[in-house]
Amino acid sequence: MFKQFEITYPIIQAPMAGITTPQFVAASANAGVLGAIGAGYLSGEETRDFIREVKKRTAVPFMVNVFVPEKVEVEAEIIQKASDDLEPIRKVLGVHETEYQLKVPPFYDQIDVVIEEGVKICSFTFGCPEKEVIQRLKAQNIFLIGTATTKQEALLLEKAGMDAIVVQGAEAGGHRGSFDGKLTFIPLRELLREIIGAVQIPVIAAGGIANRSMANEMFALGAEAIQIGTALLATEESGANLLHKEAILQANEGGTVMTTAFTGKAARGIRNLFIEMMTKAEIAPYPIQNDLTKSIRREAARHGQVNFMSLWAGENAHLTREGKVQEVIARFID
Repeated sequence: MFKQFEITYPIIQAPMAGITTPQFVAASANAGVLGAIGAGYLSGEETRDFIREVKKRTAVPFMVNVFVPEKVEVEAEIIQKASDDLEPIRKVLGVHETEYQLKVPPFYDQIDVVIEEGVKICSFTFGCPEKEVIQRLKAQNIFLIGTATTKQEALLLEKAGMDAIVVQGAEAGGHRGSFDGKLTFIPLRELLREIIGAVQIPVIAAGGIANRSMANEMFALGAEAIQIGTALLATEESGANLLHKEAILQANEGGTVMTTAFTGKAARGIRNLFIEMMTKAEIAPYPIQNDLTKSIRREAARHGQVNFMSLWAGENAHLTREGKVQEVIARFID
């Protein structure tokens, strides 16, 4: 699938927004896999700067991942209640910021940048871009990858014109890429069996793939490539906070949980005190909850309070090992 892009191995470095750095993406690309910029939280110009920094470090094509914007309508009372329920945690950390600012998503600026900077591969999370966006990117021969968590989403992405689909199983760390219908948590193996054969475009398996045997199983089921994130989180080049890396390396089997507490969108991470304290709290929808907790997460990281950080990780985090990106990738190759 990636031969046209000089990618040696059928592996994608997951575009973990907020964690990927130019060094990390370039290290992945130079190790023979598809490096990916997680641009979800970047502005248009920040995306441009990031792309250019990666280009300085590698001549190999890489991918840019963007978040498809979602319409958010929520009552002010819900936002206030969600903010009030975070106050006990703010007091623990000495945080005084309580306001949020819902910004205009940078999606369309990022699309302009992807085209202007000559990016060859673009992927999408949280939805399917509109027809006009797809046509603009296709006119530049940009390879498009969507993210699906159900068979229905995969069919919608194929019909819209995606060139490949990342099939995200329930085991995956970080946010669910769900965008159509009821939120579901289908295990990767089951989901692959549902989707492969139902679509005619390449399928990329993602979610809990922690080693070579798991990767080989995905290929045997019909996946043309795999996407790995948590397996690379503790590498030297990863931009994850050192406390996040340590939490992953010390993770126990069964230690992750799905939560909306940090961002308002379902995401898998290592269970901690923040998640437990928010069990009965009001949770504002994404991205409002994400903005409300931003100062909490920032201060928690600054003061080493791991119990209040968002420690995104896949279900098999306990199998993660440290090392350089190239060393970890080597563990996935026959």
